[in-house]
Amino acid sequence: MQLDWRSALLAAAALFGMIPDAKAGATLDHLRQTGTVHCGVVTEIQEYNKEDLHGGLDELGLEICKAIAVAALGDAAHMKPESFPIEQQALVALQKGEIDVLIGATPSASGVWQYGVQFGPPVFYDAQGIMVHREAGIHTLADLAHRTVCYIDGTDTGVVLDATLRARGIAYYPYPFQEEGEMDAALVVGHCDSMSADLSRLAEKRSSFHARAADFVLLPETLTLEPVAPAYRQGDAQWGTIIDWTVHALVQAEASGVTQANVTAMRDSADPAVQRLLGIDFAAGRALGLDHDWAARVIAAVGNYGEIYERTTGQGSPLRLPRGLNALWTSGGLMHPMPVR
Repeated sequence: MQLDWRSALLAAAALFGMIPDAKAGATLDHLRQTGTVHCGVVTEIQEYNKEDLHGGLDELGLEICKAIAVAALGDAAHMKPESFPIEQQALVALQKGEIDVLIGATPSASGVWQYGVQFGPPVFYDAQGIMVHREAGIHTLADLAHRTVCYIDGTDTGVVLDATLRARGIAYYPYPFQEEGEMDAALVVGHCDSMSADLSRLAEKRSSFHARAADFVLLPETLTLEPVAPAYRQGDAQWGTIIDWTVHALVQAEASGVTQANVTAMRDSADPAVQRLLGIDFAAGRALGLDHDWAARVIAAVGNYGEIYERTTGQGSPLRLPRGLNALWTSGGLMHPMPVR
C-alpha cells in the first residue's frame, strides 16, 4: 500500500501530537462512563395521529443509532432504544436529557428554537406521494384528473395536495377521511382511485395489504420533501460532530465501495478517500476525539449506508421502497457526504 506525502505527514503529526485532540465534550465523557447510548426513535403507530406522518422508519433509525454508538464507544458499545409515538414527545425527551440522540425527526427552525436541538445530515428523504392500484391507469399526477384522491383530514397532506394539483390545473376529487383503516379499505375496494401520504407511510400501508400488496404502486412524482435527520442537544459540539460524521462515513463508505464484508481488505486500497475513511492518516479520528479506526469499526458493525437502507427500508424490508431520492448523488439521489478527513 502506498501512502501519499500528505497522509504520511498527517500520520507523523498525529504521532508527535502536532494535531490537537478534539476538546472533550460532556456527552461523550458521560457515555464512556456508562457505556450506553440512549437512542430515541419514532415508532410507527396503527392510526395517523395527525402530527407525525412518517411510517416504518424505526428500524433504519436503530441502525443509525448503533453506528453512532460504535463510533463513540467502540465494539463494546451498548445502545438502548427508546420509542416515542410522535416526534414532539421524542424532542421533549431529548431536551430533558432522557435520550442522547433522536433519529426520526424532520428538521425545522421551530424545532431548533423550541427544543434547543440541532439536526444532523439527513439519513432518509421522505416525501408526500401518491399510491394507486397498478391497473387504475394512473401513471403521473396529470392522470389524477377527475379521479378521487384519499387522505387523512386535518393534516398538511390535504393542503399540499390541493395546492399542488390546483397549481398544475389538475381537477381532482378530494376524499378526506378521519380514520386510516376506513381509508385503506376504500382504496382496496376501489372507492378511492388513489391515496396520498408520505412515501414511508404509503409503503407501510401497502405492506399491510399482505396478499394484495403487489397490486399497488407508488407514483414516481412527489409533492414535498420531508427529510429525516438525527437530532441532538445544543451545546456539545463534539457530540454533534461525531453524530454528523458517522452519517457522512456511512455514505462515503457506500460511495467508495467499502462494505461490511470487505472493510478489512479495503485497508490496502490506494484510494485516498478510502484511506482517510478507514483511518490510515489518523486525522478524522483525532479531530473527533475518537480512535483512528472508528469508521472502520462502524462499517464492520452495520455496513455502509446502502446496506443499511436495503435491509431496513429497501427491497430487503417490508417497505420495499426504491432508493429514489435516497440514492447516492452519483446515481441521481440526494445522499452525499462531507469529506471524512
